[in-house]
Amino acid sequence: MAPDVNRAAQRRGIRRTVAILVTIVALVIGLQVYKVTREPPLDREALREQGTVVFEQPRRLTDFELVNHRGEPFTDEDLEGVWTLAFFGFTHCPDICPVTMAELSRMMGELSAERLANTQVLLVTLDPARDTPEVLAEYVPHFHEDFVGVTGEFLTLKRFANEANVAFAKVTLEGEDYTIDHGGQVVLFNPRGDYHAFFKPPFDPAKMAEHYRAITEAFPH
Repeated sequence: MAPDVNRAAQRRGIRRTVAILVTIVALVIGLQVYKVTREPPLDREALREQGTVVFEQPRRLTDFELVNHRGEPFTDEDLEGVWTLAFFGFTHCPDICPVTMAELSRMMGELSAERLANTQVLLVTLDPARDTPEVLAEYVPHFHEDFVGVTGEFLTLKRFANEANVAFAKVTLEGEDYTIDHGGQVVLFNPRGDYHAFFKPPFDPAKMAEHYRAITEAFPH
């Protein structure tokens, strides 16, 4: 066989081999994309199994009037138009409160810019006698500059906490000192201002962000 014919045959063989390899790679990539895009979203039952409880029927709140850490009024209307993650705690808390606030800050870092713009995070104090707006203004921005501290009249805060299913009780320590035992869940209010879901501790910021995205994407617009 002439050399030119051999070279032509070799080139055809190489092209055939390359075409087959390209086809195989394309199939592998296509299967991976299909697997990712077809992976079912987290539904209410799957979320519950992983520590996030979403109510079948979100719960309305009683109107309230409180104040934020800037000394501005904070009412139930401030829960409307955005998603709100709220943690009920207090600034003298030695462990669970600062840890949870730090985890919420890290969770915010897992969100897209668009989702961040539609999210607010609250620390609602259960200790208004000590947690004045000035105290909250020193404490809350330490975790994230956009976080909001909320305080006000004790009975209003108590009703707000009760409606969010956050149990708490004052515990007397030595002398006149005291602490507060309280639930550690993070509460989620939807853009209509309704109590929509809650996240159980312990928290993993990346997992929490994934659950939050699933909940917000499933919300009817």
